[in-house]
Amino acid sequence: MPRPPSYDREAALAKAVSLFWQKGYHGSSMKQIEQALDMRPGSIYATFGSKDGLFSEALANYAQQGGADLSEHMAGYDSIVAGLQAYLREIAGSCADTDCAPARACLIVKTLLEASNTNPALYSQAQSVLAAIETSFAELLESARNQGEIAAQTDCRRLARLLQSQIMGLRAMAERNPSAAELEQLGDDMAAILESYKVRN
Repeated sequence: MPRPPSYDREAALAKAVSLFWQKGYHGSSMKQIEQALDMRPGSIYATFGSKDGLFSEALANYAQQGGADLSEHMAGYDSIVAGLQAYLREIAGSCADTDCAPARACLIVKTLLEASNTNPALYSQAQSVLAAIETSFAELLESARNQGEIAAQTDCRRLARLLQSQIMGLRAMAERNPSAAELEQLGDDMAAILESYKVRN
């Protein structure tokens, strides 16, 4: 059976990301996947190989988009620290957006927790994605340190890990449905972490 055109594949992946983001791996039945992607079972298996294959590709797509969004965001700032602070506040704002419920959680973290004892391959993939995100933050912070924005003695890898843990915690906290003002305050608190590392002129 011929494979669908690439643009159909991308559209299907976007729909898969949305479904898995809302329901998780185990919570998404094949019937739901068929309906969400508007594809017959044979087409899904011919295109992605299996449910695991679809989920793995959807997770990679989600992570790639997240990396592209961060790069695009940072390109709008001369100051790396200011850009990261605004990024942290944007994450807090997205968690407060009740019209975008999946954004409260993170598909990568949800996968890590869900697959830890049930699917070693997906668990490993989620671990790798989180490690790559941490590295992206560390590289940005190293650039900020080299440019004299943050203190020379800053352990950028450690700070990157702290920021990632704060983001993960914020998204978990958002599941408790705090007010938008409370989430905004948490975003300010995360930004304040970076503020404490800035070099004072």
